[in-house]
Amino acid sequence: MFELYDNWIKEFMESWKELDWKRTLETLSKDVEYYENPIDKPCANFEEVTNLWNVVADNQKNINYKYKILAFNAEICIINWQMTRIITKTDTKQEIDGIFQISLNDEGKCRYFKQWRFTR
Repeated sequence: MFELYDNWIKEFMESWKELDWKRTLETLSKDVEYYENPIDKPCANFEEVTNLWNVVADNQKNINYKYKILAFNAEICIINWQMTRIITKTDTKQEIDGIFQISLNDEGKCRYFKQWRFTR
C-alpha cells in the first residue's frame, strides 16, 4: 500500500510543481469527493475541481515541495507536505505546511481528497 500512495503523491506534487494542472487532475477520479477547505462542503462536481486547478499555471511559479507519508492503511493515507512558491500577481514568496487525507480507488486515482493547510 505504501508504494501505491507514494506513487500517487509523487505524481500529484510533481505535476503541480510543473504547473501541469491537467496532469494533476488525472490523479483524481471523476467522482472524487474533494475538499479544498476542511470546513466547507466538498466540490459539487469535477467541473468545480477543475476550476480550482485551471488557474494554477497563471497564479504561481517556482514551486518546491517535500512530503512525508505519516500513516496509511488499505482505506486511507495521511500525508504531511510542505511547499514554497511564488504568487505571480504579487511576486510574493509563500510557504505552506499542510496535510492531505486521501483514499484511492482500484485504478490508483484519488476518490477522496481533504486538505488542511497553513500558509505564511
